[in-house]
Amino acid sequence: MPGYVQNKGTNRFRNMVVGVNAPVPLDNGTYTTGINFDNAATTPAFVSVEKEIHDFLPWYSSIHRGKGYKSVVSTDAYEAGREVIRNYVRAGSDAAIIYTKNTTEAINLLACAMKQQKDDRDTVISTWMEHAANDLPWRDKFRVEYVEVDRYGRLDLNDYEAKLVKYRGKIRLVTVTGAANVTGYLNDIYQLASMAHKYDTPIHVDGAQLVPHVPTDVRPAGSPEHIDYLSFSAHKLYAPFGSGVLIGPKAPFEEGVPYCMGGSAIKLVTHDRIWWEEPPAKCEAGTPNLMGIVAMAAALKTMNKIGMQNAFEHERSLLNYAYGQMCNISDIQLYSHPDKQKSIGVIPFTVEGVHHSLISAILSYEAGIAVRNGFFCAHPYCERLLGYTAKQIEDIAEKNALFPGLVRVSFGLYNTYGEIDKFINFMHTIVDNKKFFINKYGNSRGLYNIKNEV
Repeated sequence: MPGYVQNKGTNRFRNMVVGVNAPVPLDNGTYTTGINFDNAATTPAFVSVEKEIHDFLPWYSSIHRGKGYKSVVSTDAYEAGREVIRNYVRAGSDAAIIYTKNTTEAINLLACAMKQQKDDRDTVISTWMEHAANDLPWRDKFRVEYVEVDRYGRLDLNDYEAKLVKYRGKIRLVTVTGAANVTGYLNDIYQLASMAHKYDTPIHVDGAQLVPHVPTDVRPAGSPEHIDYLSFSAHKLYAPFGSGVLIGPKAPFEEGVPYCMGGSAIKLVTHDRIWWEEPPAKCEAGTPNLMGIVAMAAALKTMNKIGMQNAFEHERSLLNYAYGQMCNISDIQLYSHPDKQKSIGVIPFTVEGVHHSLISAILSYEAGIAVRNGFFCAHPYCERLLGYTAKQIEDIAEKNALFPGLVRVSFGLYNTYGEIDKFINFMHTIVDNKKFFINKYGNSRGLYNIKNEV
């Protein structure tokens, strides 16, 4: 790999992240420095976020209605976070920046607002590669049409346009992931937006995997490439506490009732009438997760200092190196193709003859390497990649048989080539000693029993 020897063993981002050198226990009673290759699920926190939380905590208080000094400070921090987010994705000054718990809540909130629109647009265009968070909220509210993927798991743009043509005038929204959490594939969100707008349809981008890894610009509202709605989570962006955001025009949230009702969302209430606040306040009922918002804002500021393109280039280099090495391990089947589709640092795979749950357990207990296994909350996509039909999956579930699944490694900006080398070496060990590890972790002790979880 170009640049590999030059950069091996160094990572200027590593000292910016909390806990990267923390020791974790192994099955043999010793400890080793843990390796986290499960960043697509949750990232560790930035040191800058840890400091910001520590510094702000003495000033933590209620927001908006409090007149005390700490309440004023807290309110300022709460509202300032919106501008950090707005600037980070270059959203217009008139866009609503709505705080949520995470991407899942953001999409549920959007689905609730979309359902209350008073016309006959009853169809949502989604895709086969979506996370459950960008699939399930739409199912009980709209007819959902899923854009096909090809044999490599890439989005089929011909099928996308065919569905836009077929349902033109009936489509409430196109909702698509910016980066697939299973394969890491990056969708061209600007091409998808232009195509949607050509057929008079707004677009929502699930940015949970996109925004933490790739420079993201929602583009001006008048542009054909404008992203009408964008959602993402802080817990994948080096900030803890569970905060997220939904960005979009205010109009759909002004009418109807909010997804969550209660204090802060109201101007005035009698037993006969409710006067709602204007968005975004209307969509933020209850006491907010202020510390989560402070953490998110701090993380975004740090990402700006790093430069998203710098982070992406480093992670792409890790991806290319790891993928090339994994191609040389016998009995491993890879289910993504970064050589065929631009991707973030995610690699899904299986090992012939070893259940995906066992692979995760072995890597953790023997080498201190954290990965994830199962269907990653994107069940239809994984089932399609593995070659299962819906009927076959139903049969497996009814028989209570072991669920199929994948193993996923996913990189963050703090990961190193040396960590990948350790992973690759141990994968060779697993493949060369399957029977030993299956006997040890598959049969002997309840702690390691395979769990039917995906």
